[in-house]
Amino acid sequence: MTRRLAVLLAVLGLALTGCFSGSGGGDAADGRLRVGLSFPPTSGLSPYGNEATLATRLGVTEPLVVLEGGTPTPALATAWTRVAPTEWRFTVRPGVTFHDGSPLTPDAVVGSLTRAAAATPTPRALASLAGTGPALTARADGPDGVVVTTPAPDPVLPQRLASPELVILAPGAYADPTRPSPVRAGTGPFVLTRVDSSTGAALDANPRSWRGPVAAPGIDARFLADGVARANGLRAGELDVAEAIPVSQVAAIAPPQQVVGVPLPRSVAVYLDQRSPVFADPGVRAAARTAIGAVDVAGTIYEGRADAAAGLFGPATPWAGARPPHPVTAPGAVAGQRIRLATYSDRAELPEIAAADADALRRGGFTVDVTVLESSAFEARLGTGAFDAVIISRSQQLDTGDPVGYLASDFSCAGSYNQARYCDPATDALLATGAAASDVEARRRAALEVEGRVLEADAVVPHVTERARVGVGAGVTGVAEDPDEQFLITGSTRR
Repeated sequence: MTRRLAVLLAVLGLALTGCFSGSGGGDAADGRLRVGLSFPPTSGLSPYGNEATLATRLGVTEPLVVLEGGTPTPALATAWTRVAPTEWRFTVRPGVTFHDGSPLTPDAVVGSLTRAAAATPTPRALASLAGTGPALTARADGPDGVVVTTPAPDPVLPQRLASPELVILAPGAYADPTRPSPVRAGTGPFVLTRVDSSTGAALDANPRSWRGPVAAPGIDARFLADGVARANGLRAGELDVAEAIPVSQVAAIAPPQQVVGVPLPRSVAVYLDQRSPVFADPGVRAAARTAIGAVDVAGTIYEGRADAAAGLFGPATPWAGARPPHPVTAPGAVAGQRIRLATYSDRAELPEIAAADADALRRGGFTVDVTVLESSAFEARLGTGAFDAVIISRSQQLDTGDPVGYLASDFSCAGSYNQARYCDPATDALLATGAAASDVEARRRAALEVEGRVLEADAVVPHVTERARVGVGAGVTGVAEDPDEQFLITGSTRR
């Protein structure tokens, strides 16, 4: 039914694309980029929370470090070194100016990191470091340096500081310390001049970008939760770049427009709440996994444009191919137990997956109620016990690029994003061992052991690992193909 509705809306595309006209965006002649993003903000693009990537994807904000293939590389820091077990020194890039004209200084870096470490909730990249005190402290060290101290030794601190939640903003951004504003406060190639609530934003090229000249004069961004509307805007020539094109729309986009696919370290999975009245029983969880596992999500809903999941990690993390086998729990008896299954509508495929999983679970003997919410309403109810199972699209590298950090966030007893409410002391011990390792391969081996324990417990049932589907208009070049999903529009993007 969802697919038929999507097709109908595509046929009626003129009615939908009309919403772009008169919206204040540029036309094809002025060179400004017209960008459609899928995630409407609710906090003015504040870096504290899920909106942080909106500002980095539009080229507004930057962290000290960026990840390339999971490897930390310089951004606002030119170099870093570990000076003590719990201390790292970062060299601040010289000659950088914030969008409001103030200089990037060690004191400005210290201010941003200190406020982020004290934010509520704690940024996910720092969650595993947080204890009774701040996750990190920072102090200026001479005219060009910042020393960051963590409560315990942290061999992957540079990766953590690549998080979009830890971008460096001008001191003036913190008039409201709980909701800092990136308007004229970033360092990236584009200056955010206006955010129109949850509908759009205006940006101008940064004439002082430390990365060099910016190709496009500006950006007119639209936040469009409806994937069909994004696809129609691209087809009509009213968008130059449209992220997250729904699978159902890809075949209808033809040259000169195109859809670029990039394997992502992002899985779509069903998280089974270990504390719910239904899924506290391991046998019932196993029965649910057996029923859900029969659904060919990659081949049907994604039409072959995603990869069937072998685990939590997929083709974008090739080292995971060495995963050892894990024990499988035998399914228990099912006698009509009622499951409250939920997902969110901002990714067009998720409601379809929810419908298919619900049908499979009913065939397996369960009674199923399905709830589909807009993402902000969905997030507000996560972790409250409102649902027995949730379907989520989750990036494993968004926060740190470190698999141990991702698993600690999602599957440790104290994990800040533990939607399965999974808690196992043996798993926590493995995570602690992995977190203490400085060797990359040792951390990966620990991650695969943890993955095996989580899958054995049926805390999560992976469906697919996704591929980015970015719609690119005629003549548009320089769009970032970033598997970490932190960057989309760069100083080189133009039409």
